[in-house]
Amino acid sequence: MLEPSNNNELPVIPAKCYFSIGEVSELCGVKPHVLRYWEQEFSEIKPVKRQGNRRYYQHHDVLIIRQIRSLLMSKAIPLVVRKPIYQVLIQKMMPPLRNN
Repeated sequence: MLEPSNNNELPVIPAKCYFSIGEVSELCGVKPHVLRYWEQEFSEIKPVKRQGNRRYYQHHDVLIIRQIRSLLMSKAIPLVVRKPIYQVLIQKMMPPLRNN
C-alpha cells in the first residue's frame, strides 16, 4: 500500500473497529463536511450508518480517506486528472471481498 509523505504529520490510527466522523476528521485532517462530500464522490468510502443516521468508519475507510487527502495535496497532478487516478488507487487498496 502507498504510504504518502503528506500523511506523516497525521496522528496514528488507534486499534479500534469503528470511528465517528469527528474522530476520522481529526485522524485525517479533513473537516466532517468534506468527508460527507467524499462519500458521494468515492463509492469506496462506505461508513456504517447506525442509529440516527450516524456514520461509523472502519480502519480501511480511514486509510482510503488519508490516501485521497494525500493525492489532493499533491500539486503535481492536475485536478481534472486526479479523480480517475483516485478510483484506480482506491480499487488497489480495497481488500478482496469474500464470497460466503
